[in-house]
Amino acid sequence: MKVLYLGNGLTHYYNLVLSRLNEDPNVELVVVAPTGAGGNIGDGVYQTKEGINFKVIELKEKRIFKIYSTFFGLANVLLQEKPDVIIVLESYLPAFLLDVSVVRARKSIQAGIILKSIPFRYVLFNDAKRNIAKSDLGFSSFPSLVNYILIKLDFIKFIKRALLLINRRFLSIPDAHVNYVEAYEYWNSYGIPKKKIFITRNSPDTDMLFTTRKKIQGQPYILPTNPYRLLHVGRLVAWKRVDMLIRAFARVRENFPESELLIIGSGPEEEKLKKLANELQLGESVNFLSGVYDQELLGKYFLASSLYVLAGMGGLSINEAMSFGLPVLCSVCDGTEKILVKEGVNGRYFKDDDENDLVNKIVWFFEHPSQAQKMGIQSEKIIHDEVNIHTVINGYLDALEYVVNINKRD
Repeated sequence: MKVLYLGNGLTHYYNLVLSRLNEDPNVELVVVAPTGAGGNIGDGVYQTKEGINFKVIELKEKRIFKIYSTFFGLANVLLQEKPDVIIVLESYLPAFLLDVSVVRARKSIQAGIILKSIPFRYVLFNDAKRNIAKSDLGFSSFPSLVNYILIKLDFIKFIKRALLLINRRFLSIPDAHVNYVEAYEYWNSYGIPKKKIFITRNSPDTDMLFTTRKKIQGQPYILPTNPYRLLHVGRLVAWKRVDMLIRAFARVRENFPESELLIIGSGPEEEKLKKLANELQLGESVNFLSGVYDQELLGKYFLASSLYVLAGMGGLSINEAMSFGLPVLCSVCDGTEKILVKEGVNGRYFKDDDENDLVNKIVWFFEHPSQAQKMGIQSEKIIHDEVNIHTVINGYLDALEYVVNINKRD
């Protein structure tokens, strides 16, 4: 079957997943990506075409009335490529209802649609209706005067209810949904039956990670051995809460002066975080390593660390750390952690946004090295047995087969 994936960019980590999907003998994958950075991808996300095995078509992205995004020439690409299935992100989904040329092209080729989304912290339909009824807030994108007038006219709630109903209509377009968390209750509240929902889990190419680990495991450590070395990997953006991690680390050093913190990643918060580390007089105990995208080099930093810490939002870095046998300390991330991190088994949780609890949990790991080591072994086992690249690919293949079969019946 031919599959067209509408992506918000060519991210280094998801390229590996798409390449593995394209390796399946029954799948021919074509990826449409924005020319340039694209407007639906975060600041500092690393993109590359290196190592991909699928066809890429780059189109200029356009934003329609701040409602949805699409691509110039998308209808022509659909007619030329004639995919059996289109995998689409939520930001591009409305085009298949509102863009006449895209709707006609899809109908002409009779392609099915799969929505790939992350239903994390989403609100159930009826809860959303109740929230609208209770709220008198305007729209952040509207000028204050416009909001004032609309509120006075009691028109804000009408608009929000209309948008909620329109969104429910958008979500009914796909023939199937792929998620990495069990969001059955959420989708059901929007009228989506369970049979249309497929769980892929969230994972990088774990086969590649295990191969990399095996290759570098016998090599000298990139850093001297230190049982009190923490590691964070991820973009340096506010919601990752690296600032809280640095403050917590400064307090941990009061009892463990030999402890270290490695920070891998770059982003808009980098200079602010370096300034914070200087103000706390942390010196060389905090090492900002910028973005590391070479798998072997990144793997060496994982192997040289004793604990992986994610203070705020994130996801795939947890899988990577577990693949290299690290215990994990985290809080509320993106839903991935609920499946991967099992309290007291391969890691621990601290209270969301609670610096004191973060400090206490780091200290616990430092005070219980043998238990931390056993947790690291369990981390690797969970990746081997439960969540890996094979669960992701099998989830996609199940969804693709379902969509192709129902289209044949139609």
